Amino acid sequence: MKKILVWVVVIALMAGTIAALAAAYASFKDDPPSSGPPTAAPTPSPTESEPVDSSAPSPELEPFYGQELDWEACEGDFECATLEVPLNYSDPTGETIELALLKVRARDDSQGALVVNPGGPGAPGTDYAAAASRVFREPLLRAFDIIGFDPRGTGDSAPIDCISDDQLDVYLSADANPDTTEEAKAYATLTREFGRGCAALSGDEVNHVSTIEAARDMDVLRSALREESLTYLGASYGTKLGATYAELFPDKVGRLVLDGAVDVSLDNRQLGLEQAAGFETALRAYIQNCIDSTDNCFLGDTVDEGLATITGLLADVEESPLPAGDRELQIGNAFYGIVTPLYNKDYWFLLSTALRGALDGSGTALMQLADLYASRGPESYTDNSSEAIFAINCLDDPSSIGFGKVAAEIPAFEEASPTFGSIFAWSLTTCRGSQGKTTEEPIEIRGEGAAPILVVGTTRDPATPMKWAEALAVQLDSAVLLRRDGDGHTAYNSGNECIDTAIESYLLDGDVPDNPTDC
Repeated sequence: MKKILVWVVVIALMAGTIAALAAAYASFKDDPPSSGPPTAAPTPSPTESEPVDSSAPSPELEPFYGQELDWEACEGDFECATLEVPLNYSDPTGETIELALLKVRARDDSQGALVVNPGGPGAPGTDYAAAASRVFREPLLRAFDIIGFDPRGTGDSAPIDCISDDQLDVYLSADANPDTTEEAKAYATLTREFGRGCAALSGDEVNHVSTIEAARDMDVLRSALREESLTYLGASYGTKLGATYAELFPDKVGRLVLDGAVDVSLDNRQLGLEQAAGFETALRAYIQNCIDSTDNCFLGDTVDEGLATITGLLADVEESPLPAGDRELQIGNAFYGIVTPLYNKDYWFLLSTALRGALDGSGTALMQLADLYASRGPESYTDNSSEAIFAINCLDDPSSIGFGKVAAEIPAFEEASPTFGSIFAWSLTTCRGSQGKTTEEPIEIRGEGAAPILVVGTTRDPATPMKWAEALAVQLDSAVLLRRDGDGHTAYNSGNECIDTAIESYLLDGDVPDNPTDC
């Protein structure tokens, strides 16, 4: 099983298809946190009379730091450009690649650029920026030019390719919890073929899609935007990217919001265990909501009965796939179809619709949710996120266990998540076939010397548990922790006025909330 994506562009796309739901968001009535010292770094807007220092970390990088961006109208009211960066920062005079950029101009006079990243890793940042009117609230849309970029290896930025679309269909639909020798062999074959395919189809690029290199790209972008410091909102994996930037370029940190934070100190095993527990918590909250909000919840009268209904459905699908239009809903698709709506409480009704259909013998709605998760259109995939996440994660941390060692891990994972635990245990083998070799040395992330950084977590976030935000806030020297009590993945623009006001006041005015602040 590929790693669970930790990104929020899925939520934005779902919002696009059912935008009327935005009006139903309910705001909490908490008072906004009081602001005070310390204050965030100022964000002066560069003008022609106030040139920005575009000096590079080394003379060889000067051409990249000093480049001019050629913005052109694209996709309606947006503007697009490309940013040239070295493929290998150890050899900046060698091969280069181009990163895709998309700008949404500020609705009022701009006070500068807000660079955004939706996570993944693998999600195209240009799509995230293009969805700005649904993702960000009016105060940020009025004040900032929203800049999205596709990180190296993703979207339209020299995208990683590993397998064909037909092979990806097989990979995503496969049984991610093999319980027979034959199934385990098939799983191992798919995993190895995926890794070999990345190296065969993407060449040397598979060695240069690390988070460290993407963070270096962000500093080139900052300079090309003529910004003295980086103003940034990163969600999910985007928080790891932002924290890495803070370690590499602490003196260039302006105002960084890291929402849905990742604990950058954890290894693959601990990340998997805690994410499994997060999805179990979210699933239980969904079932409890069904019980509390209906006279007769179709899943059962108790949370345990509801869990039994869902696990029974998964077992049935594993045995006999369900019809889904001209395709079949297999066990892998069913898993992704269930976890996708857990990212946002406002879309739990979609999960109910899909589960009702599946229990009645139709896999169509669950397949649609699984396709949304994997960025699959009616005929093909719309981006390479399912391939990029493998390449980036396995380059950052190639550790994995042998296929024969998974059984020993399953008890611990099933304790964390009785419903999904064994699937997450098998994900410990994901990088078994990876052939990428990074040229970057590991770093310890502290961000010493950086201006105050806002780290945000949500109590029942399925993909990035609150404890990850609390840990990252300790790891970053200048972090301030903002905690949202609620459901769903990430906190900003999720209906909590306390959270939204704190984030917007920080980005717009440099007001740093008390540490910690609970909303």
